[in-house]
Amino acid sequence: MYRLCFVFLLIFTHCKSQTEKIMSEFKFTNNLINETSPYLLQHAHNPVNWYAWNKETLELAKKENKLLLISIGYSSCHWCHVMEHESFENEEVAAVMNKYFISVKVDREERPDIDQVYMNAVQLITGRGGWPLNCVALPDGRPIWGGTYFPKDNWTNALEQLAKLYEETPKKAIEYAEKLTEGVKNSDLGTFNAKKDAFISVDLVKSVNEWKQYMDVDLGGRKGAPKFPMPNNYQFLLNYAVRSGSEEIMNYVNTSLTKMAYGGIYDQIGGGFSRYSVDAKWHVPHFEKMLYDNGQLVTLYAEAYQATKNELYKKIVYQTLEFIERELTTNEGAFHSSLDADSVNADGKLEEGAFYVWTQNELKAILRNDYDLFADYFNVNYYGLWEHENYVLIRKNSDAEVAKKYTISVTELENKIAFWQKILLKERAKKERPRLDDKSLTSWNALMMKGYVDAYKVFNEPQFLDAAIKNATFIYTKQLQENGNLNHSYKNGKSTINGYLEDYTTVIDAYISLYEATFNETWLTAAKQLTDYAFDHFFDENLSMFYFTSNQDADLITRKMEIEDNVIPASNSIMANNLFKLSHYFSNSYYLKVSEQMLHNVKAKTRQYGSGYSNWLLLGSNFVGEYYEIAISGKDALSQLKEINQHYIPNKLIAGNTKKSSIPLMENRFNENETLIYVCVNGACQLPENNAEKALSQLKIKF
Repeated sequence: MYRLCFVFLLIFTHCKSQTEKIMSEFKFTNNLINETSPYLLQHAHNPVNWYAWNKETLELAKKENKLLLISIGYSSCHWCHVMEHESFENEEVAAVMNKYFISVKVDREERPDIDQVYMNAVQLITGRGGWPLNCVALPDGRPIWGGTYFPKDNWTNALEQLAKLYEETPKKAIEYAEKLTEGVKNSDLGTFNAKKDAFISVDLVKSVNEWKQYMDVDLGGRKGAPKFPMPNNYQFLLNYAVRSGSEEIMNYVNTSLTKMAYGGIYDQIGGGFSRYSVDAKWHVPHFEKMLYDNGQLVTLYAEAYQATKNELYKKIVYQTLEFIERELTTNEGAFHSSLDADSVNADGKLEEGAFYVWTQNELKAILRNDYDLFADYFNVNYYGLWEHENYVLIRKNSDAEVAKKYTISVTELENKIAFWQKILLKERAKKERPRLDDKSLTSWNALMMKGYVDAYKVFNEPQFLDAAIKNATFIYTKQLQENGNLNHSYKNGKSTINGYLEDYTTVIDAYISLYEATFNETWLTAAKQLTDYAFDHFFDENLSMFYFTSNQDADLITRKMEIEDNVIPASNSIMANNLFKLSHYFSNSYYLKVSEQMLHNVKAKTRQYGSGYSNWLLLGSNFVGEYYEIAISGKDALSQLKEINQHYIPNKLIAGNTKKSSIPLMENRFNENETLIYVCVNGACQLPENNAEKALSQLKIKF
């Protein structure tokens, strides 16, 4: 016993001395030093006396009767860093904040529930949102004022006025808070639509026709700037173009995907996409690379290749997954969250995009005789110039066009490009790397997992499936808890934060997709179990919609629903799509009823704003025309599946087994001696075929 105590004392003394040593290296250390979020830790040595969001912090605000200053951002956010440097590292600004406020730092990626509430408040106040998000609230959390980025003087002036308002006329502050909180509570809540009008092709056509006025048919994406990739927009439009036979929409999708792939938003040297471009031609990105973008874009480009066989799309998938494996994958098979927009430049200063940009002199020294061809290919000229003599590489022409211009073969050009990418990637590695946000978020991991699965389905690369299964296993063993709930975040071997609806919906979606690729029923069963858990803890029976937070979570000022699709589709739209599929697999009429009701709830909005409801429109398209259940049963089911996966079939789900199955859709179909493919609609099947091409001839894709 004495030895154990002695060992504990040694460990405790060592940890304490290490902490004291770290703290002594900095002039200031605040409460965030005990957090794990990279974003919160970035602020742990600000002179601002930051607190994390927790019960103790909220009780302190009430005890001291101080306003809450809630500042929300994420680790790879450029303007978050700017405001930190200008204001939060400034001792005079910190003195104002510390005197009048309980200042709370929130990582929006760890706590999207808090971000939702106060983003909603700021949007009601200012008409817009973004990060950094700054909101001042009463000690009980009800917001009274907010905005995004503020220059230092504007920030301190606003804070001093708010402090004066609360000290001299607290009733007025409370009145502001009551009105604003009521607005927050009433916005983004689902409404129950009692009408049961069937979703028909006209509904899709009207949504797309309304959408057309915002489409940039020359440069792709939405007209104007900035430009966000919005993967789900193009997934729906690809689906629509194929099923409706619209050449116009197919051209728009191909233009958008090609321009994104050619643009500076895509890392032409290392692969992977940045979050968005600040201009209309996809050239200069906001340089942070987010896992959720890249996961969804892999799915999009894989499906686009499946539909068009465009080799450019295949290259984008492979290069992006090389980037994910190289820079965002852990030994456990999990994926890190993001890479920062900023890094240290040659002068030792933090600068946006410093890691990714090049000067002409750098490129001439590295590429030598190849420089002229490289400069033409990647537009190291007026078209690719950014600022301070830095160039963001961007393409204008196809490989075939450039090869013809220089009278070389496409293969020779491709070999040169691969060589350039290799040597420039090696040269770039000598620079100071952008900071890594090394937490793993369940929802974002699921999006990336699905990207790997979808890439495997199309390209049949075993390593893609291996990565997907490893990540699926990580979530199943590390993030899925004994009582059936998922946790949201994982870092340093520790699983934390009770999961949000987005965690459940994205994992369910990815597990269904993994089942479709492997016929391993473990993943489909897990998807159903997570769905039933979500019904128990997130579902509102009166509205027939799901809340974003569990009924087991601590209350915020209101409980929100996520309905409008954004860069990531709304968790409710993902769930509605999941329920539609699971209703077929498990012959569950209740799942189908809820899915259809959820779609009815947003039907009017899909016509008004297709871009913001594109994942709902995907669901709507499943109710239009025939939706096929392709069931493959027999020892050779997986080889038949590979053949089917060479075809883009938007209106189908796939089930299969290589032995007897208890899944309703596959019951009593296994035959030891023959592999058969059944094409069914709502359980009614045509005669089975033993040949994939013959089975596919039974499908009618157009609506």
